[in-house]
Amino acid sequence: MLACGFALTGYAQQAPPDTQRYNFTIQDCVNYAYEHQLDVKNANLDVTSADYHVKEIIGQGLPQITGAASFQDYIKTSKILFPNSNKQLYTILHNEGVSGTNGVIAIPNEPDNVAFSFTQKYNASLGLNASLILFDPNYIVGLQGRKTYKELYNRSYTRTKIEASVNVTKAYYQVLVSVEQLKLLAANIAQLKQQLDETVARNKQGFVEKIDVDRLTVQYNSQVTRQENIIRLLEINYQLLKFQMGMPVDKALTLRDKLEDVKIEASAADANNDTTVYRNRIEYNLLETQKKLYGYDLKSKKGQFLPKLTANGNISSAYQDNSFSKLFSTNYPSSYIGLSLSVPIFTGFQHRNQLKQSEITVLKAQNDLDNMKNTVNLQVNQARIAYINGLQTLNDQKKNMALAEEVLRVSKIKYQQGVGSSIEVTQAQTAVQDADNSYIQGLYDALVSKVDLDKAYGRIQ
Repeated sequence: MLACGFALTGYAQQAPPDTQRYNFTIQDCVNYAYEHQLDVKNANLDVTSADYHVKEIIGQGLPQITGAASFQDYIKTSKILFPNSNKQLYTILHNEGVSGTNGVIAIPNEPDNVAFSFTQKYNASLGLNASLILFDPNYIVGLQGRKTYKELYNRSYTRTKIEASVNVTKAYYQVLVSVEQLKLLAANIAQLKQQLDETVARNKQGFVEKIDVDRLTVQYNSQVTRQENIIRLLEINYQLLKFQMGMPVDKALTLRDKLEDVKIEASAADANNDTTVYRNRIEYNLLETQKKLYGYDLKSKKGQFLPKLTANGNISSAYQDNSFSKLFSTNYPSSYIGLSLSVPIFTGFQHRNQLKQSEITVLKAQNDLDNMKNTVNLQVNQARIAYINGLQTLNDQKKNMALAEEVLRVSKIKYQQGVGSSIEVTQAQTAVQDADNSYIQGLYDALVSKVDLDKAYGRIQ
């Protein structure tokens, strides 16, 4: 137990809690997301992987050298039957009547055929094989398309960064709007509290009825509950922002930018239609790059009708012996160099059909490009209208807030002077709350529409 206690103490000393606090602007949050957001990191890894894939393509044109080694121990070697030449010779001599020391030479009692083996019991070989592409249409096309291939992943990385920037910016604005909402609620609650205290005092003096106190109490409690709910939602909005940034949600984060720092009307000059704005959009650029790659694939399919030429060579040494200890005492070297030519003659129309499929893919890619033009133009018009409507609504809500405050002020004066009712004050207070809520919603909608407009015009890169 004591040892465990020391171990835990040591671990606690090695891993102190992270108490760092972050005070970020919008751009700081976006930059943090570029380095820590997992989708962005994965897209960056795809770029690195694409670099290695390009190097892999280049490496196919370099000499390919492989080594080979083998060893065989023939437990039982194969044999081939041959005529018994010894018996045949004695048979000829016997038939010719040739005599030896013991008279006519006799035919030996041996089989007509004898089994021989041309394989030694132990065999081994060592060798090197080399090959080099001299002409291969697919390899040439691969070299031509390597920059386009890297460009595809670089643009995909850019698109992921844009999405991260948009999501982080919207989440940042959501926090700012929630903070502004709490400020308005705090002002309303303070005003209600003052009015409630005054009404309670007047009720004790017999100038107002208890129902007036009850009405204000209901309003006050409702606003306090709403404030507590928004405080809890604000914590969730902070966590959402940190999630979009790729920051652990338990980190301490405060926002340096204020609503006053955001230039909501900075894009008002973009009300004009721009029919070439699609060229600024990363989605269109990605489709352009994809079409280029499909074009290289088409060239590759055409190259299948051409021959392929490869140089190759080999150097090896063979070792054979019936005794393992003498196996490597003598080697039998061999080597060669040569050319291999592969000429497609008839492939069952496979290459032709593959070529037609690639041509259709290129046509579909062009259709996707044309469709993206229309899509971008539609998105620009939608974002522009939503932005203009959002600004107008926000301005109207600001005016409505001022009017509601003025109505409440006049209603209070009339009530205090005895020429107005408490119901009139309560209704005016409710109108202020409704105007504040509408302003908050309009503020968020305007901020989001600004982000969508910047994205639609391709300003976020």
